[in-house]
Amino acid sequence: MKFHFPGRLGLQRALIAAALLLLPLSALAQGFSVLVTPPRFEDRVTPGTTWRDVVEISNVSNTTTRLMLHTLDWTLDAQGLPQFTDALAPGSCRPWVGIEAEQIDVPANGKRRYRFEVAVPADAPTGECRFALMIEGEPQATRAGMPVPVSGRIGIVVYLAIGDAAPRLSVVGQSAQTIEGRDVPVLQIRNEGNAHGRLEGFIEGRDASGKRFTFAPSSLPILAGETRAITLNPQGDNATTAAPAITWPLQLKGQLDSAPRPLPIEASVAR
Repeated sequence: MKFHFPGRLGLQRALIAAALLLLPLSALAQGFSVLVTPPRFEDRVTPGTTWRDVVEISNVSNTTTRLMLHTLDWTLDAQGLPQFTDALAPGSCRPWVGIEAEQIDVPANGKRRYRFEVAVPADAPTGECRFALMIEGEPQATRAGMPVPVSGRIGIVVYLAIGDAAPRLSVVGQSAQTIEGRDVPVLQIRNEGNAHGRLEGFIEGRDASGKRFTFAPSSLPILAGETRAITLNPQGDNATTAAPAITWPLQLKGQLDSAPRPLPIEASVAR
């Protein structure tokens, strides 16, 4: 099959939506009813090889849906929201990306397996190829007062570590912050590596009153060269019981999971 290697689209876009980055991906907007799996790809590739994979697109509506597909560059703002752009970012790997088609039709209540590939040059430097595969419905008729046509959009994020690229995470600060009405510990995590990192697992803590807590980190990626605020969410005894309030200061000690090695943490967090 012949793959398309699209260049820059003429129209600049900046799409800001957290659901396009890490959550299970679906869209329902004026007849655009699509589910996409997986929500993201994370893999490793060797220079001089071609990486290939498949996205499964499900149309859950009763009519055929026409979709447009293309790639965008992206980064995260300070709040962890993705900022997408059609302009090629410095060092963008999007010119390496080939997509099966720029437009497809998915039958009513049907599925389509959509193929794409990344042809990594033999002289590609060690680092990370990062882009978003965007899936958009056709613009629909506007409602009164809306200035532009509306269409559903879904973004699938792809991370490809090239060669031995890896994150190198460290804790460079900690604080207590009020998030959704609750005071919680927040770690400042620095990534001095050349690929994104992510924290997982649990860490223990004890507050000033002697209460013990178990915390789980937010799943936001820490991109190479960035410092990201990672919230530690206190876990209740079960799914229906909230964790008690923390009496500050809080002592944290343990480690969180992160490739290629766990991140040790020993910190005192004060409000």
